[in-house]
Amino acid sequence: MDIEEREDPQFEGDEFNPLSEEEIREREEAEEFRRRVRREILRVQSGEADEEIARDREEEEARQREEQEREQRTARKRSRLFWQIFSGNILVNRSVAENYRYFVAIAGMCFVSIVVMFASLAADMKYSRMEREVQLLRERSIRLQEQLYRRTTHAAISEELQRRGINLQDPRRPKAVVEE
Repeated sequence: MDIEEREDPQFEGDEFNPLSEEEIREREEAEEFRRRVRREILRVQSGEADEEIARDREEEEARQREEQEREQRTARKRSRLFWQIFSGNILVNRSVAENYRYFVAIAGMCFVSIVVMFASLAADMKYSRMEREVQLLRERSIRLQEQLYRRTTHAAISEELQRRGINLQDPRRPKAVVEE
């Protein structure tokens, strides 16, 4: 064969192989298995496998401890009275426990409505108190205006002047209109 023919891909598979592809694959798998077994034997003899097994055991124990701690926290959380009331675990009847979250939602809405009602009642009381104060201030203003009017009338002024001993006289010149 020529060099060019050897490099040509169509001539690559022309050699005769007495083994089928399946037999070749089985031999390769068997050889790979033997290599793995030899590697594992060497690891066991060198002590690496024991260390790895010890690490695996430690990891498994740590994972089990974490799982136990998580279960204990959950059990403690569930055993608290507040959590039992909040989650509905305190209830014995299953049909009531299934609808418990709806009851809790209704109770929450009732609580909010009560808070809003008391807030509006407090605002109404404050408004009424301020309304009364404004009414009292208006009455006082009216009384002060009346007192001011009484003290500034012509009769009040002439009375005060007589009490002090001053005679009230009309102006000596006639009134003149000032034009601009």
